[in-house]
Amino acid sequence: MSATMKAVVATAPGGPDVLAVVDRPVPAPGPGEVLIRVATAGVNRPDIMQRSGALPAPADVSDILGLEVAGHVEAVGEGVDTLAEGEAVMALVKAGGYAEWVVTKAAQCLPIPDGLSLHEAALLPEGLFTIWHNLFDRGCLRAGERALIEGGASGIGTLALQLALAWGAEVVVTAGGPDKCAALEAMGARAIDYRTADLTAEVLRLTGGHGADVVLDILGGDAVNRHLAAMAPGGRHIGLSFMAGMMAPVDLGLVMRKGLWLSSSTLRPKSDAEKAAIARDVAAHLIPLIGPGKVRPVLSEAFALQDAAAAHALLESGRNIGKIALLVSESRA
Repeated sequence: MSATMKAVVATAPGGPDVLAVVDRPVPAPGPGEVLIRVATAGVNRPDIMQRSGALPAPADVSDILGLEVAGHVEAVGEGVDTLAEGEAVMALVKAGGYAEWVVTKAAQCLPIPDGLSLHEAALLPEGLFTIWHNLFDRGCLRAGERALIEGGASGIGTLALQLALAWGAEVVVTAGGPDKCAALEAMGARAIDYRTADLTAEVLRLTGGHGADVVLDILGGDAVNRHLAAMAPGGRHIGLSFMAGMMAPVDLGLVMRKGLWLSSSTLRPKSDAEKAAIARDVAAHLIPLIGPGKVRPVLSEAFALQDAAAAHALLESGRNIGKIALLVSESRA
């Protein structure tokens, strides 16, 4: 194994053009960690926020971008007895996924679902952790309930809608334009074109006046009150990001009358113990739902590692349906 590796970093806060491929030492796994030879890395919106300077990486992690990967275990650290060298895994990582090798906690690694390639599996970890913790744990989605998923054509959206359907829920999603709406309806959801429709009225119409029991909100801002108006009594509103603004004028009277719950969370600051607990729940409850003929990640487009800037530009454009991948070591996938 080489002592150095290729990796992608942001040379300064800015647009996709600030991304550069650099040489870095191959990291060594510490206690409880594994070294993964990366086949593929997923591209996520937090990567863009880190690159732009809107959400800097924590001080104690690598400046190499990337929060999810799939590959083979190259080495194991002290105390790791759950994984072996050569084993195929997908994993959530604190940083460093846009590289030929990455270190992560063994407890944040997941088995590859039956019938999926490493390239497909790399598109799952960040979404699975996020969706389990928010839609199913905090949101308490149950079979027979109605879920509203904003940004249904995104990587999180396409995975969340499939998992919610497999869970036995009814799903309404939002997307921009008839083509995206048609693609999401083909996956089993009912789609609302947010560019032309009245969100509240359409959610109530599509749910027979019941409203949404759980909302996954990526917008924040002024959209929050529209969501609250479209929610069923006792509904749970979960904020994932704040693309329309971090400050939201909330009608507290509406919250009180309907008995609504408002919550939010993010993965990156969580402790290793919290992430390990989420990983156990994902393995127990969501992994069995994934595979051929079941839930599958939706790949929008794949790029070579050196073309990370193009991958970021596509994600920022909003043209994608599903996830974007970086192919790091295709021969090993």
